[in-house]
Amino acid sequence: MTNFSGSVGLLLVTLGNPILLVDFRYLEQAKRETKQNCCEVKLVTNSFFDDLTAILSKFVFKKIGFESEYLTYAKYKYLAEILQGIRLISVQNSVEIIRLIKDEDEIKKISEAAHIADRVFEKILDFIKPGLTEIEIAAEIEYLMRKFGAEKASFDTIVASGSNSAMPHAKSTGKKLEAGDFVKMDFGAMYQGYCSDMTRMVVLGSPDKKKREIYNLVLRAQKTALNKVKEGLCCREVDSIARDIISEAGYADNFGHNLGHGVGLEVHELPTIGPKSNDFLQSKMVFTIEPGVYIEGFGGVRIEDLVVLRDDGPEVLTKSPKELVEL
Repeated sequence: MTNFSGSVGLLLVTLGNPILLVDFRYLEQAKRETKQNCCEVKLVTNSFFDDLTAILSKFVFKKIGFESEYLTYAKYKYLAEILQGIRLISVQNSVEIIRLIKDEDEIKKISEAAHIADRVFEKILDFIKPGLTEIEIAAEIEYLMRKFGAEKASFDTIVASGSNSAMPHAKSTGKKLEAGDFVKMDFGAMYQGYCSDMTRMVVLGSPDKKKREIYNLVLRAQKTALNKVKEGLCCREVDSIARDIISEAGYADNFGHNLGHGVGLEVHELPTIGPKSNDFLQSKMVFTIEPGVYIEGFGGVRIEDLVVLRDDGPEVLTKSPKELVEL
């Protein structure tokens, strides 16, 4: 809403000029980052809610909305006590719905974040070898992202090898890579506040028949769903395109997460592309397409692209090759 990137702040939106409350640590940063004339920056002198009460006393409000996904119950109770006579109303996804459609400047930043991740994938292929740990590879990925211009990783980098790759969101561990292992790498860069997200797989050595079969199945499901993406399509229909392919191959119980999610200022935001979603695809939405198959004790495969929907179809922002890389 304001372009302020600090971790602590409170924004009061009224019919007049919005007011951004920050403490001393972020005062100069807020003044520099906030868009011209978008809000008034005020320094908190007591506490956020005490200062908010003082500001509200100058207005006549009967009700105030609050973001219920972010306000804790304890803070809600305190706010209700100090705002006597004002009705507090839970508001959900009011900002997130505005963020569904990206403008060209946002798309440009997300594209650059995806480009950084592509460069990292190209470089990391020369680094990976048996004997390295998952943590060592994750650390190298995050170092390269910073080196290539990212502010930071957009989420905790996932490197999962062998049987660990069967966990969709595995934590990188001290496990050493071994010959024959699948290695799943799920990572993203943050560039000027905007995120990217991609997943690619490699195998150490030549894959056996089952590994190749699972990989090709997921790749076919991913490409098919991606080719069907278009404006106006319900997100659960997109999900079912990939899910039906995986189910028909006998792996329905091994694909237990949504096909995709929106990406922007956060790495997980609207729209939700899953079997229960009522969202519809619209031009200039940015989202992932990422089917997977996960088999306990064997390993897992996920292939993830980041795309922006254009009027004439999807534009894939992740350019890294999707064919199985053998190292």
